[in-house]
Amino acid sequence: MANLETFRRETRDWLVANAPTFAYTPVDNPDKLCWGGRKWPFKDPGEKQWLEIMAERGWTAPSWPSAYGGGGLDKEESRVLSREMSDLGLRPAVVGFGLTMIGPLLLQEGSEELKREHLPRIIRGQVRWCQGYSEPGSGSDLASLQTRAVVDGDDFVVNGQKVWTSYADECDWMFCLVRTDPSAPKHTGISFILFDMETPGVSVRPIKLISGASPFCETFLEDVRVPRRNLVSQLGDGWRLAKALLGHERTMIAGMGGDRSRGDSLVDRARRYLDAPKGPLPDAVLRDTIAKLEIDRKAFDLTMQRSRDGMKAGHKPGPETSFFKLYGTELNQRRLSLMVQIAAQQGLGWEGAGFEAAELQTTRDWLRSRGNTIEGGTSEVQLNVIAKRVLGLPD
Repeated sequence: MANLETFRRETRDWLVANAPTFAYTPVDNPDKLCWGGRKWPFKDPGEKQWLEIMAERGWTAPSWPSAYGGGGLDKEESRVLSREMSDLGLRPAVVGFGLTMIGPLLLQEGSEELKREHLPRIIRGQVRWCQGYSEPGSGSDLASLQTRAVVDGDDFVVNGQKVWTSYADECDWMFCLVRTDPSAPKHTGISFILFDMETPGVSVRPIKLISGASPFCETFLEDVRVPRRNLVSQLGDGWRLAKALLGHERTMIAGMGGDRSRGDSLVDRARRYLDAPKGPLPDAVLRDTIAKLEIDRKAFDLTMQRSRDGMKAGHKPGPETSFFKLYGTELNQRRLSLMVQIAAQQGLGWEGAGFEAAELQTTRDWLRSRGNTIEGGTSEVQLNVIAKRVLGLPD
């Protein structure tokens, strides 16, 4: 314990001494964080500086092995670092699917060649990744996917279409499920490959959502040549890898419903709109609703923290991630619906004079949250997984 306290003190001292002013900028939307990659437009010199400082120390991926540029911290040290950054109000230096999805999968399943090629660039924020899973006819029934990869010498030749590819137009590399054996049962003929989005034959078209944003895209693959060395694990092992990665993805999506301490609290929001700066909120029903949501959020945060500690200790995500995804996304919808409700008429705005910019964003966030219970596997799919794999209920 004494050594951990020493680490805590040294970590705080280092952060205070090295974090630029920009690192203390509050964040109320994940899109405003640094996602890195070749196309990332750094909004401030301090944003780039913070990324470089943290990456040099390996603290963009603090629990990853130092052999690949990670911090090499154990789970307790990683938790200390996370807590100190939170207490100081420091934003993450970089976020993205590289850190939360493909990086952890490569650590578990990737060849040494793939680890050394990709992990250091993820840690340094040099590459932004997207996920090529869903197809126009293969969403919840993902195993029915039809994108084909045919072996041609040292390459795969890939043809097909992916859809709902998050930020594909802004990303550098894709991890992708392809069918390599059309004669095999649908779950066993799938493989998992990686490719550069600038490869000839790759084209992307954004999809405009009801929120007005276009975070999702259609991705078209026409005779795309992918080196066979970019195969993760072996031919036909893609479905197993897909399930492992979906565990990371569902945990990440579930986090949308978690700690919101950096943003506007529901109580503060209610005080502002109800003109009640002190004392109990005058609306008893609203007090009860806020209290229940905050209790649920705190319980969920603690459950998620236990899961993160387990993964840092080497435990692979299991079917419990379906619970996280189900509960976290619905919790996020409840929170945003309540934020709009508290704002009353201000929560109805879309654009134009008379509406605060923050409320216009809240409206869009609320609309965007409708997709949370669809992406990464619908709530109905998650309930089926929980029923079969967690509770062991019969079909």
